[in-house]
Amino acid sequence: MQMILNRLCDIAYLIHLARKKQFKTKMISDKDGIRFATPAPVAEYRAKRLQCKVIADISCGIGGQALYFAKYCDFVYAIEIDEKKISYAKKNAEIMGISNIEFITGDALSTDLIAALPALDVVFSDPARPPTEKERNIDNLSPPIPEVMKAYADKTLNFAFEAPPQITPEKIAYDCEKEYMSLDGKLNRLNLYFGELKKADVSAIALPGSTIIRKDGETINTNRTDKPGTYAYEPEECVIKAGLLDQLAISFKEKAEIGIFEIDEKRVLISSDIPLKSKLFKNSYKVLQLMEFNTGKINSYLKQNSFGKVIIRASIEPERYWDARNDLEKKLSGKRKAHLFIKKNNAIICEVLHH
Repeated sequence: MQMILNRLCDIAYLIHLARKKQFKTKMISDKDGIRFATPAPVAEYRAKRLQCKVIADISCGIGGQALYFAKYCDFVYAIEIDEKKISYAKKNAEIMGISNIEFITGDALSTDLIAALPALDVVFSDPARPPTEKERNIDNLSPPIPEVMKAYADKTLNFAFEAPPQITPEKIAYDCEKEYMSLDGKLNRLNLYFGELKKADVSAIALPGSTIIRKDGETINTNRTDKPGTYAYEPEECVIKAGLLDQLAISFKEKAEIGIFEIDEKRVLISSDIPLKSKLFKNSYKVLQLMEFNTGKINSYLKQNSFGKVIIRASIEPERYWDARNDLEKKLSGKRKAHLFIKKNNAIICEVLHH
């Protein structure tokens, strides 16, 4: 009986992971294969970005990315050292009716394996990284980026690598484009593009969608402001991680009076005097009130303006969050929802702007 329950739990967990990855068709795998598989929107975007005639996907896992490459490339060589993962990848290709992939079991850096491959347009690698690190390091990827590029140098000069998105651009010394990616409002991936694939020094894109911002060279700094204007915008995490906050703000400079309002180490808002639209904004707000952070005064304002709920947008200990929120929502009965940003002793009361 316990074995049956454990199996049912495993199945439920796999279904949960598959939904989280947004797979359009059923994927065959074990827990680790699904867990580390590329989410469908990311795989689709990368396949379009790397569209070519012949591509090699080394360390392909269960084939989540390789199967999308097959949609946009003439032929795919999918290489994986783990026989079990390759068997899953083959089954997934059968399920999706894909035949323009050759699955190869072996060491992707083997000279014999590489010699047997034809000339390639692109090599893509999603290298393994240590399960835990005090700080993510580009040099701890396996196989290492320099070794992959050296091994395949006779096949192509165009490489794309996935790297941990926690690594900031200044800690990547390679001559490549550093593309930070958000998925559904959360930082999700870092892609490194070499050779002819490089289109900028740094870029950021938010999925779903195709809005991308790129930067070459230095960025002109945007004014910092002590208080937000009438409207405030929360940028996608990929923009902040890529160091492109000023770049995004400047893109609206001809339309509006723009400023950057820094709340704390984790939160920053782009401020303007008129409504703006961008897929690189995670949230858009109308700024309603700036006041002293006083629970009683804030609660009174919210009552008078028919608010019923308050979302606290501040660095606050989890155990204190609901106590603080309950105090702010005391005897509120309205239908409006306030978003409360806290900067030192000041409160900024906002409401989501619906376009």
